[in-house]
Amino acid sequence: MAMTLHVDIASAEEEIHSGPASVVYAPAEMGEVGIYPRHAPLLTRLKPGEVRVETPSGEELFFFVSGGLLEVQPHVVTVLADTAIRAADLDEAAAVEAQKRAEKEMKDRKSEIDYAQARAELAQAAAQLRAIQKLRKRGRG
Repeated sequence: MAMTLHVDIASAEEEIHSGPASVVYAPAEMGEVGIYPRHAPLLTRLKPGEVRVETPSGEELFFFVSGGLLEVQPHVVTVLADTAIRAADLDEAAAVEAQKRAEKEMKDRKSEIDYAQARAELAQAAAQLRAIQKLRKRGRG
């Protein structure tokens, strides 16, 4: 039997996914990481982007996370995201609107705090749009 690991993906609102995987890819703060069974323990922050789970049957599952934490144990991967959405559930129109709104807020900023918040919102919207585009290229959108 091939070795697997267990993956839990949860947001502040709900558990999004729980199940076995042969490999997990996640957008760690310092770059994308690939996690296989028996990976060394790891705790890192996530940046907005796509989490990809390959199941033991070969199916690929895609999730968008807005940031959060990734905890890796030898046979368990836990993604605790601020926001987590199944990639198929992403709303392209809403992401484009959020991107436009954030760009406008950056131009109209009244303080450095407003600018930093608008920059974070822009990064999140751009990451959502990239996830949507990747999904389309794979023929699932």
